[in-house]
Amino acid sequence: MLGFPRTDTDSLVAYLGDPQRTVGAYWALLQRGDDALDAIRAGLSHPDAAVREGCCRLLDHLVDTESMDLLIAMADDPDAKVRISAFHALACDRCKGDTCAPGADLVLDPALRHLATDPDPQVRLRAAELAGKFAHVDDRALAALRTSQAEDPSPAVRKKVSWYLPGGTIYERTAPRPLR
Repeated sequence: MLGFPRTDTDSLVAYLGDPQRTVGAYWALLQRGDDALDAIRAGLSHPDAAVREGCCRLLDHLVDTESMDLLIAMADDPDAKVRISAFHALACDRCKGDTCAPGADLVLDPALRHLATDPDPQVRLRAAELAGKFAHVDDRALAALRTSQAEDPSPAVRKKVSWYLPGGTIYERTAPRPLR
């Protein structure tokens, strides 16, 4: 199967770190779905950052309540690509099936911390997406987004943040509608 020497789930997770095998391993693990979750969760602590990143990307689609705390912890990974994947997985509702996205009580603090202090602008972009989800309901999110728009050294971050502020396209599109 797939031309891999080994096709057990743990081996497929390890192959996420091999540039020649990562795509095939990713799709094979995604097809295994819930049966692969234990190995994917274990992969979050793998020494190879590419494996940790791949596991975060997989959890974007396969996340369950047991994996949520582990995924949130990945927002503090030392590797920027892992943090980017973790923040995307936490912010993206499109990729998930019927799993509810985590609430502000779980994810807003890491998002605000990384929006303000992460050295990587791509991480700050993803943190802004996550903070932006709470701009209508949490004053801390709105204040952090305003600060970022005014002070972030990256024009790309400042532009994206503006989408989540009042008057911005995403802020207006996601505004709660009044009851009729």
